[in-house]
Amino acid sequence: MPRFLIKRWHGLHMVWTFILVLILIVVLSFYQWVAGLIALVPFAVLVWYSWKAEKAFRKDLYVYLATLTHRIKKAGKEVTNDLPIGIILYNEEQKIEWHNPFVSTMLEEESVIGESLTERFPMLKDKEGKFEVEIGSSTYKVTMNHDDRMIYLEDVTNQLELEQKYQEEKIAIGIIMLDNLEEATQGMDDQTRSIILAKITGEINEWSNRNGLYLRRTSSDRFLIIMNQKSLQMLEQERFDILDEVRDLSADNKVPFTLSIGVASGAESLIELGNWAQASLDMALGRGGDQVAVKSGQRLSFYGGRSNAVEKRTRVRARVISHALRDLIKDSDKVLIMGHKNPDMDAIGAAIGVLKAVQLSQKEGYIVLEGINPSIERLMEALQEHEKIARWFITPDQALEMTTLRTLAVVVDTHRFSMVAEPKLLSMAPRTVVVDHHRRGEDFIGDAVLVYMEPYASSTCELVTELLQYIHERVTISPIEATALLAGITVDTKSFSMRTGARTFEAASFLRRNGADSAMIQRLLKEDLGAYIQKAEIIKHAEILYEHVALAVAESGRPYSQLLIAQVADTLITMTDIRASFVISERPDGLIGISARSLGQMNVQVVMERLGGGGHLTNAAVQLEGTLEEATAKLKKVLSEIEAEEGLFE
Repeated sequence: MPRFLIKRWHGLHMVWTFILVLILIVVLSFYQWVAGLIALVPFAVLVWYSWKAEKAFRKDLYVYLATLTHRIKKAGKEVTNDLPIGIILYNEEQKIEWHNPFVSTMLEEESVIGESLTERFPMLKDKEGKFEVEIGSSTYKVTMNHDDRMIYLEDVTNQLELEQKYQEEKIAIGIIMLDNLEEATQGMDDQTRSIILAKITGEINEWSNRNGLYLRRTSSDRFLIIMNQKSLQMLEQERFDILDEVRDLSADNKVPFTLSIGVASGAESLIELGNWAQASLDMALGRGGDQVAVKSGQRLSFYGGRSNAVEKRTRVRARVISHALRDLIKDSDKVLIMGHKNPDMDAIGAAIGVLKAVQLSQKEGYIVLEGINPSIERLMEALQEHEKIARWFITPDQALEMTTLRTLAVVVDTHRFSMVAEPKLLSMAPRTVVVDHHRRGEDFIGDAVLVYMEPYASSTCELVTELLQYIHERVTISPIEATALLAGITVDTKSFSMRTGARTFEAASFLRRNGADSAMIQRLLKEDLGAYIQKAEIIKHAEILYEHVALAVAESGRPYSQLLIAQVADTLITMTDIRASFVISERPDGLIGISARSLGQMNVQVVMERLGGGGHLTNAAVQLEGTLEEATAKLKKVLSEIEAEEGLFE
């Protein structure tokens, strides 16, 4: 506190003291006038001294205020002129009235006073509040104060550069895996195997050095890579060309080598980052391999995945999964089996196969069926004639009522939480098993205790048929059960013409030995004449895109079932020179359905995923809200983006 203010504080107390003393002197004079007169002399001296002190105080006050005003003016001038903040004043006509020297330095001009604000700074037009603009090579944070017609400009270039550098230097972790080492090297001698593995390792090393990655081999078929965010962005721009380089390097092999890569960035800790990287690798492998899955925060991106999954030649995994499933069944009081919404032949056949596994384990099992759609109507009619199977079908409400803390839920022919017949059942059942043949998507049932997903398989019925052969020492299934399983395989392989491998025919052979009726399957798959005419009406509107893509859009106002839309796509893919087909139509539920098919040269799953759907490499679909025109525009936009990025076909 300034000295004169302290004096002022003391002066106020002295005034009150003087008044009290004067009152005492008056009272004393009333009784003893001599004593009062004597006391008045020192009191007068004290008053005179106080008056002199007050005079000195006022003088000091005037000097201090004059100095303070000067200092404030000087500080304001220095702030206005020397701080790295631009200040602009403008009038009602948007003319610049004044600016500080920083604006002159910023614009490299002596003065812009009198010029139009909107012409000199067009980027500020119709803006308000706080925002960032670029002026020259610098970035400024602008604060618009329209009430005072004042603009502040703060140079934040260095701050943004530091933020960008911080983001670019964030750590990212990746795991590389040769996802078909065993299949590709089967039959090779040790020397040939070592030579080709050395070539692939050299290719991966060269790729990592070229992109500034730290590479460490952790096993014969696994590598660990550490990079920063900048390197990851560069790899994403190149769309991880190492996938093509390794595949081309081993193209002469009967089974070319392929890579699967899982990459993670944006996690809070290194432990979480490592877990994300492993989860991304699992995602890439679950989608069939030969691709990269990148998890960056909440974003999940996929690259590659343009080749079919390699069929596993060994059944070791099937045997292990079968024994694990048997143990889970035996440890449960009942098993509830369900497929996806609007189930098809594959979902019903696989559910019947799992039900047989439950019965062989001497446990109680039920199949949860939401409703009967046209694609399974004939099969369900045939099953109604067999009481031993028909009585185990229940509704979702019945399933929820009988769920206990020891109930096992088995999901077949889908792995997406939103697509199961009754999602509530998964949250109520303590344990869940997933058996599926589709490529893995984002909406995965994450808390499953057992997952058997093999994208190379033709159908879920094929996987369940293999599991049945190991579930018990002597497996015998009834002809109707074998027929349902074989029907699922037949539908998903288009009568064994697509996505079939050696194990597909082995599964079909086992079912035929157990009495599967192929003639009955043909009757189940017979087509209605009216449906055939409807398909022809849609096909009539087909157009050809990119020389090999067929796109058919149904007439507006005429809804068709998803089954019929899929059948039209199946028909179009059989046409000459057509490598992929897309069919768009209104559905009875008010949504717009898109079915996609390909012959393997184009990954239609990637196309449908960009629209919010999913599926398989050669078979995918999506349901959208809106109109036919909007859905068609979205599909064409995605196709053009993929064509520009990497081409539609291999």
